[in-house]
Amino acid sequence: MKLDNSIAAIVTGGASGLGEATARRLAARGVRVTLFDLDEVRGTKVAGEIGGLFVRTDVTSDASVADAIATAGKAHGPARVVVNCAGIAPARRTVSRNKDTGEMLAHDLQSYLKVINVNLAGTFNVISKAAAAMAALDPVTEDGGRGVMVMTASVAAEDGQVGQVAYAASKGGVKAMTLPVARDLAGYGIRICTILPGIFYTPMFDTLNPEFRASLAAAVPFPSRLGRPDEYAALVQHICENDMLNGESIRLDGAIRMAPR
Repeated sequence: MKLDNSIAAIVTGGASGLGEATARRLAARGVRVTLFDLDEVRGTKVAGEIGGLFVRTDVTSDASVADAIATAGKAHGPARVVVNCAGIAPARRTVSRNKDTGEMLAHDLQSYLKVINVNLAGTFNVISKAAAAMAALDPVTEDGGRGVMVMTASVAAEDGQVGQVAYAASKGGVKAMTLPVARDLAGYGIRICTILPGIFYTPMFDTLNPEFRASLAAAVPFPSRLGRPDEYAALVQHICENDMLNGESIRLDGAIRMAPR
C-alpha cells in the first residue's frame, strides 16, 4: 500500500516514544494522522507539529475507542493504517517479600489485570473496531487490499524477565493473536503484523542513570546500543508498503535474548 495524502492513519500511544516516532514518520509521507493517547498536553503538541489530530482516548473503554475512531474518521476519513503503541510496563514478581515484616506476598490480581487490560485487551479493542470500519472501504491495492494494522508486543513475549510476569503475559497475548486476526481479516483485504521491540530508547529511560543505560546498550549484540524509535517507525512503514507481510511477528532487537534479570 502506498503511503501518501490519500491515506488516513491512527496511532495509539502517539504522544510519545514509539508511537510519536511512528506518527511523525507517517505524517512526513503525507499521511493524515490521528493520535490516540491519554496525555492531552503532549498529544496536542505532537499533533500540532505534524499537522495531525489528537483525540484523548482510553483504549480499555468501548465507548472511548468508538468515539475516537468516529472523530478521526470525520476529520481525516476512514483509517487504512492503524498502529497500536499504547501500553504500560509496571514490574512486579509473582511472589515477593515484605521488607519490613518478612511476609510473603502474592502478586495482586488487580494490578495484573490492569496490565492485561491495557496492553492486550486495549490493543484488541482498537483493532477490532478499526477493522470493522476498514472492511467497509473500497480496496486500494491491486490485490484487493483495504488497509493494514500493526500491533506492538515486546521481546518480553518470548524472553520475559524477573518481575515481568504481567507484562510478558500481555505481550505474549498480542503475539499469539496476530495470526488468527490475520486469518479473520484476510477475506476483507486487511493485513496485520506485530513488532516485538527489544530495548528502545523511550522517555522512561530518561530517569535511569547513564551507567545503567550503558549496560543495557552493551547487552545488545549488534548494534550495541539502544534502539531508536524511528527504527521502529521505519519497520511500520515497511510493513505498510510491503503487501506480502501479513500474520507475522517480527523481532526488532539487535539479536538480543533477554537474561532472567
